[in-house]
Formats: sequence, C-alpha cells, structure tokens
Amino acid sequence: MTIDFEANPLVPAIAQDANTGQVLMLAYMNKEALERTLDSGDAWFWSRSRQELWHKGETSGNFLRVRSAAADCDGDTVLLRVDPAGPACHTGAVSCFFDQLKTEDNADRMPALPGPARPGPDAVNVLFGTILDRKKRQPEGSYVAGLLAAGKERVAKKVLEEAGEAAIASLTEEDQRVVEEVADLWFHSLVLLASRDLTPAQVWQELERRRR
Repeated sequence: MTIDFEANPLVPAIAQDANTGQVLMLAYMNKEALERTLDSGDAWFWSRSRQELWHKGETSGNFLRVRSAAADCDGDTVLLRVDPAGPACHTGAVSCFFDQLKTEDNADRMPALPGPARPGPDAVNVLFGTILDRKKRQPEGSYVAGLLAAGKERVAKKVLEEAGEAAIASLTEEDQRVVEEVADLWFHSLVLLASRDLTPAQVWQELERRRR
C-alpha cells in the first residue's frame, strides 16, 4: 500500500514510541515530508499553520528517529515507529496526549493515563503533563491547582521551603529522606515552571548547552 497524495495532499501521521508503544503525537505529511522522512531517518511534517515543511526537533533538539513507516489499509494515514530524542510535546510532556477526557459519569471508569515507560526525564515529563492537566482543568481538591491559583509568589515561596528542607536533610537525615526531600523540590520546581508557562524541555536544553 502506498499513499495517494493526489487524492489526499495532506495525510495524518502518527508517531509512536518504538520501545513502549506509547502514541506521542499526531501531525500531517505531504509527499515531500514523507520523502524527507524516509531519506533522512528523521521525522518531517507539514505545518498547516505556517504552510511549510518542518523538521521535528530542529528547534528543540527533540528529534524523532524513525525506525519504520507504514501506511494504513486505506492508504490515507502514516504510522511512524520512532525513537524520541526527548519529549514529543511542545509543552515538555512525553506525549501530546496527556489531557484526559472525563465527565462526572465516567470519571471512576476511565483508566488513568499510562505512567512513564522509562525513569529519568521521561518520568519528569509525564509528571509535568499531569501538572499541566491540573492547571488547565483546576479540579476541586487538587493540590497543584490550588497552589497555582494562589499565585506565582506562593509557588516561589514553596520552592524556597522545599530547597531549605532538602539542604537540611542532606546534613541531618538518612539517604532515603534526602531522596524524598529532593523529589519534593523537583516536583515544586515543575509547578514553578508551569506557573511561568515554561517547560522541562527548556531546562534540558540549558543543561545540554552547559554540558558542551
């Protein structure tokens, strides 16, 4: 099966993590984008808003290395199995699909979104996606939603408190307690990023710049 670009000048392209099976994002391809993807091994798409080709990761560094590309049975959709070099979503989340759709009727029956497949940055990005969800929906009783609603000053104060507790624990507590306090600090640092509309991806980029 091949893609009939004469009948469908733009087709949806789904990017799926080749290791975990997690759906990362959906974009669109024209004929040239697919050809560049197959030739280069990196995902290329067509931006409908900018009306131009775009190389995924060219700005962020979060490239999608393509292992395989397949057409569906109708020849109007492309599935890319990829190795992501970073979070696929521009928000810094691993996947663009983190906004769980629930109603009061189905909230108890809808399964939770899958957790991170790998430790490290993946875990941070999935957690950040949850924080963004709380920021957007502001569910009643949510600690994150309440903290963000209290304002940037309250968020900043909380980060200072957690940093102090982590420092004190490093001098007076056992290792596990230090780990727990640092986890609290990292968590509240992610909330701080969300309060400023920043993302973990920007932090990864800055750390990579310093590594060089």
